Amino acid sequence: MTDVTASAATFDQRIATRQARVGVVGLGYAGLPLAMSFAESGFDVVGIDLSAERVQAVNDRRSYLVDVPADRYSALEGTLSASTDYGAVDDLDTLTICVPTPLSKTRTPDLGYVVAAAESVAGQLRPGQLVVLQSTTYPGTTEEIVLPILESRGGKVGEDFFLGYAPERVDPGNQDYDVRTTPRVVAGVTAECRRRTELLYQTIVDRIVPVSSTMVAETAKLHENTFRAVNIALANELALMCDRLGISAWDVIEAAATKPFAFLPHYPGPGLGGDCIPVVPHFLSWRLREYGYTNQLIDAAHEINSHMPIYATQKVADALNDVGRPVKGSRVLLLGLAYKADVHDTRESPSLEILRQLRQRGADVRYCDPWVPELRFDGVDDVSAAFTAEEVEAADCVVMLTPHRAFLEQPLWDRASLVVDTRNVVPDGPGVWRI
Repeated sequence: MTDVTASAATFDQRIATRQARVGVVGLGYAGLPLAMSFAESGFDVVGIDLSAERVQAVNDRRSYLVDVPADRYSALEGTLSASTDYGAVDDLDTLTICVPTPLSKTRTPDLGYVVAAAESVAGQLRPGQLVVLQSTTYPGTTEEIVLPILESRGGKVGEDFFLGYAPERVDPGNQDYDVRTTPRVVAGVTAECRRRTELLYQTIVDRIVPVSSTMVAETAKLHENTFRAVNIALANELALMCDRLGISAWDVIEAAATKPFAFLPHYPGPGLGGDCIPVVPHFLSWRLREYGYTNQLIDAAHEINSHMPIYATQKVADALNDVGRPVKGSRVLLLGLAYKADVHDTRESPSLEILRQLRQRGADVRYCDPWVPELRFDGVDDVSAAFTAEEVEAADCVVMLTPHRAFLEQPLWDRASLVVDTRNVVPDGPGVWRI
């Protein structure tokens, strides 16, 4: 029996009996739910994060993510711990890297977190370990960036250690799909790398989708988010066109959606938010430039989507002007700063750009968001206003940006004299404007 065969038998047995120790680097929106899923499946799990605050919260069993409520901890019997020390890697059988991959201001992928994590792991790597990259990134990252770092200490992939890629598909706040019920695409640098990655993720995911290479898996993730970005851009452009035609974009989409085939409805809004849909398509576009290819559709979609906060701001100005009030000096109440309903996340939120633009025009802007009680933005500290009839009535214009359940269950906007609705949730009536 070869060393790899013996290693495989040991690995399989430790996974099957839950004796394997599982690690997750990065305890954010993707990493913490993953770590929780492995712990709930019976593994002893160690989360590694450079944020002492996050580590302390996990060890204290305190929730800081909507998808990991505090009661999920109660079902665990000491199987999940967290640390800021990469020395924990030495005791692990598997390790998944879930660190951020942001874009620079020039829309260039920043792999600094991935490189730093890979280098820290390489320093502790031991024979037989499986390392899986989960971070969303451009095609080729696993084999061109991570693999050389891990092999720099003398080990060989597929023999001394194993490397896979399994992109995250987290949708924060989604009540229908979670880690287990969302199919997981997996790939490996070698056939044995992929087999071990499949075996690991089968313990927490109902359906595994193995693909032929890590680059296919990386590109599939980018394509999923690009599909969303492009189709939302189409919906946003439809809203711009329908505004000029004097008809409702939502009425058009609702009618088109009755077609039982070849149509999937997407809806307009004030812009794109979150760390995936506004960001991820640029990974693909950037990578393809090295091959002499310009992705015109991604660039066009970005231009349309990034224009929507400007359009929404102008709609507020038009609504105020219609009742004889200038933007400057008007009191504007923004409902929702999070990028989507019922989450804390304000990353890339178009609401922030609308807040900035209205303040630059001289408006007295207040915001209300039960999920974002405090905010520091553009050097200004803000606190969420209470969602009360008095607050709504005091505003010259109320702007619906994020349709949190709290707003929908208590529709106080009917107390407003003027409403700009960017989400099509406010009923028609006097003083209601839509994008």
